[in-house]
Amino acid sequence: MKRHGLRELKNLEEYHSVFGFPIIEYYRRLGFDFSKTPYNDLAVEWVEIYDSLANKAFLYKDALQLLKLIQDSTAKQLILSATELKMLTKQLKSLGIYGYFDDVLGTGNIYAYSKKEIAIKWVKECSPEFPVLIGDTTHDYEVAMAAGFDCILVANGHESKNSLLKTTSTVVDSLKEVFNLL
Repeated sequence: MKRHGLRELKNLEEYHSVFGFPIIEYYRRLGFDFSKTPYNDLAVEWVEIYDSLANKAFLYKDALQLLKLIQDSTAKQLILSATELKMLTKQLKSLGIYGYFDDVLGTGNIYAYSKKEIAIKWVKECSPEFPVLIGDTTHDYEVAMAAGFDCILVANGHESKNSLLKTTSTVVDSLKEVFNLL
């Protein structure tokens, strides 16, 4: 935002108040003028910045334990993301968790419009018995509802707990709480 002469967000609460999908609308809420800088150019710029900082990424507390728990069960485990597939695969490998997933589903581009279509296609192809989506956004909830999944939202990500509570999903404060629900 600073690069484009926009006021930077003050804190996490302000970030939570504007974040959402599709990302293009999030950028509009931040004040970007696409007649000055097209969204596609901003997406490329974001990926470059993200890639330069990706080595500083870390897993949330209890994430590895939850991944192991699910892997040790009979359940299939996949990741569904609005992130471009090659970039997503690179991220998972650098975090050392790629091998925990039976399938990795990402988008075919860097523009993060939605992952609903990917989820719906996967359901049609795989016919899962009891699919549960664990996410951190209202978009995750929308994806779960469109694809026929149960949904658990964890309130330590992109959106505030208050935003997540506006859905009919189960909302928890941490990944540790997910253990009891599965």
